[in-house]
Amino acid sequence: MYPNCAKMTIAIFGNAMKSTTLREVRHILDFMTEKGVHILLSQELRQELDLREYPGFPENWDGDKQPENVYGEPIDFALSVGGDGTFLTTAAAVGDKNIPILGVNCGHLGFLAEVQTDDLDDILKQLIEGQYTIEQRSLLSLTVFDKDGIAREGLILSPNALNEIAILKQGLTNMLTIETKINGELLHTYHSDGLVIATPTGSTAYNLSIGGPLLVPQSRGIILTPIAPHSLTVRPIIILDEWKIDLRISSRYDSFMVSVDGRSQSLSTDMSLHIERAPYTTKVVQIGDNGFLKSLRNKLNWGK
Repeated sequence: MYPNCAKMTIAIFGNAMKSTTLREVRHILDFMTEKGVHILLSQELRQELDLREYPGFPENWDGDKQPENVYGEPIDFALSVGGDGTFLTTAAAVGDKNIPILGVNCGHLGFLAEVQTDDLDDILKQLIEGQYTIEQRSLLSLTVFDKDGIAREGLILSPNALNEIAILKQGLTNMLTIETKINGELLHTYHSDGLVIATPTGSTAYNLSIGGPLLVPQSRGIILTPIAPHSLTVRPIIILDEWKIDLRISSRYDSFMVSVDGRSQSLSTDMSLHIERAPYTTKVVQIGDNGFLKSLRNKLNWGK
C-alpha cells in the first residue's frame, strides 16, 4: 500500500518521563526515518529527545492544525508508545481526525496497546506494507448542563471517552444518589459509591475491576456498572449504544467527581449529565494475530 514511504506520515505519542518509552521511540525513529517516513512527535517527546541525528528534525504534533498542513500530506497513523493510559491520551489528541492508532505496549497489561516491543520491527514493516486491518471503536460523549438546563460547553475539556465515564463520590464516607434515566425513562436511582458507564473497549478496564461484564470491542452496547451499590439486587446492565443516558446526582457534600478516561474534575450536584455515543469512532490498527481474544488468554489468563 505504501511503495513510496516518503509519502507516509506518522505521529508518535508516549510518556516522555519513562526511559523505556524513550528507548522504543528512538528505535521507531531509526526504523522509520531510514525508510523515509515523515515523523511528527508530541511536544513532550520532542523536548526529551536529542533529534539532531535525525535528518529534517521530526516536527511537533499540533492538534489545532489540519493534519495535511504539516508535510503537505495527511497523517496516516498515530503510534501510541506506552501502556493503555498513553493510548487513551493519544485517542484524545487524535479526536475526530480519523487517524488510525497503533498501540505499542511498554506498560504492563496493555489491552489497548497490544503490540509487544519484541515484535516491533516486524510490526512496523507490516504497517508500512499495508498488512493490517482497522477496527472501529465507539466512544461516549459527555455533556454537562447547569441548574437552568443550559449546556456548559467547554467545562469538560475532553468530553469523549474511549473507555468509560465514571461518576465518583467526593468524600471518603459519602454515598452518592444517582438518578439514572434511559431515553427519558427511569432505570434506577443508585445509592452507591459511584457509577461507571463503559464502552465495549472499556469493559476490560475500570468496569472489569468492579465486577462488570466483558464485551468484545466491536459490540454495540453501553455498560452501566454501579460501584459498591447499597442494594444487593442491583447488578450491571448493558443497553444499546444508540440509547441516551441522563444522570442527576445528589450528595452530602453538594459535589461529586466525574472522570472521563481518567481525566477527573469536580462538579456541583446542581448540574446534570447527559451521556450518549460520540458522533465519531476511534480507529485502532490490528496487525497479525494480536486481538481481543488473544489478550483474554494471555493477559487475563482466560480459562486457566
